Amino acid sequence: MMGWLNIGSLVLGLIAWILPVVNIFRSRNNSNWVVLSMLSICACVISLYFQLLYNNYLVKIEDWSALMDTSGGVVVAGSVLLVITLFLNIMTFVVYRNRTTTESSKRI
Repeated sequence: MMGWLNIGSLVLGLIAWILPVVNIFRSRNNSNWVVLSMLSICACVISLYFQLLYNNYLVKIEDWSALMDTSGGVVVAGSVLLVITLFLNIMTFVVYRNRTTTESSKRI
């Protein structure tokens, strides 16, 4: 049952990356880009939390060899997930900030 945490973490990590990419390539009239960015960050956080739960499970069952084998990879994967998610959401903010500024100047 606890193995599903790894699959859930992977799926949520992919969602955390896909949402900002979709957000960037959507049309100009995307008024809910903030919601999609927040969902992306939430998916990233939940994905990392699932990894914490799985590591806690390994500690509880005292599977030290599995914990020692996977802890380095979990740290690297979590770091990559976090950095790329933040980068994509910052890029989304920059794109929509420029679009909002351009659209408001056209109205005047």
